[in-house]
Amino acid sequence: MKIRSITYFANPGWPLDETVLQDAADFAAIARPAYETAGFEVQTVRFATPPFPQILPNCEPERVIAFAQKLETALLSVGFEYIAIGPALPEIPESYAVIPGMIAATENVFASGVMSAPNIGVSLPAVRACAQIIHDLGPLDPNGFANLFFTALGNVPPGAPFFPAAYHDEGGASFAIATEAANLGVEAFSKAETLTEARQNLTTALEINAQKLITVAESLNLRFGGIDYSLAPFPEVELSLGTALERLGVPKAGLHGSLTASAIIADTIDRADFPHCGFSGMMLPVLEDATLAARAAEGVLSIKDMLLYSAVCGTGLDTVPLPGDITVEQLTAVLLDLATLALRLDKPLTARLMPIPGKKASEPTTFNFPFFANSRVMALEAEPLEGYLGGDEKFVVHPRK
Repeated sequence: MKIRSITYFANPGWPLDETVLQDAADFAAIARPAYETAGFEVQTVRFATPPFPQILPNCEPERVIAFAQKLETALLSVGFEYIAIGPALPEIPESYAVIPGMIAATENVFASGVMSAPNIGVSLPAVRACAQIIHDLGPLDPNGFANLFFTALGNVPPGAPFFPAAYHDEGGASFAIATEAANLGVEAFSKAETLTEARQNLTTALEINAQKLITVAESLNLRFGGIDYSLAPFPEVELSLGTALERLGVPKAGLHGSLTASAIIADTIDRADFPHCGFSGMMLPVLEDATLAARAAEGVLSIKDMLLYSAVCGTGLDTVPLPGDITVEQLTAVLLDLATLALRLDKPLTARLMPIPGKKASEPTTFNFPFFANSRVMALEAEPLEGYLGGDEKFVVHPRK
């Protein structure tokens, strides 16, 4: 197991507060070596702010870009690899339109956009605005890579350490841990003779590693938000959640049985004793998972499958390669389903969709990126919404009791 991110949450203000930046630098200087001394490989240390419209209420594009660039410069020099400036907000509609320009003007800054939340319900204009961002980001890179830096949020609270979804709350500074732990599932299921034993193996592995993470956290003298044990994968077969599904008995990830296997893994994580935060479920990012990428390329795994599995586990739709000519209206339709599902089930879900310029459904992807496994462009069976769902209302969906 590795630590994908030690994520530091704070409000840097604008103009940037030098005291906050120094506190962050001091934390980064001790946190990484503390966890490395405890035996963990730390891939990144990251910084997440409150929603940028709360820091820059008018959301003028020039100010947002200046904020992101100056924060990026200040933090990269003191040990942080990535920065998230939080989500655009439905109550500030103009905040969505500034995101593509900000991402184009920076190299290591992420952002997101709220589509649904308990206090607002589902916002049709916000869903459409997120679809527009994804559409606008697509052409910025020949492989559609700019969309790696944006995700649309359904019912995601503050404090989740995985990017791009991370953002800070109203409190003082804190930190949380995002893990890369798919291998724990693969190993747990490979060594068991029964399903009960497989689940217990995973629980034990999660709790042993969690106790080590907590012990270090307690030594850092900063509010600890918890561990997001979403078993995030790496693009190798033995570090794949798709492989974990198949080790449980699914012939191929995407075939019937995959939902049950996903629910078993997610429920096992739920039952493990550790301070949960963020998604703490099962993450199914197509391009970051070698087995999922292979099954998508074979046509066994579809976007509807992953949305279905999100009902019992994961983080939603992540790193999904889409045709380059996909429309805003088609994107809006799939985002609306995810935003509504998140509220109805009272769980956090995200959508990080990646239209690839010039590519059509079933054509191979050609990423040259160590954190991606190549696959094929996935078809999105969506048509423009009509009638009430094509309007500009907000509506409430209560969680089912």
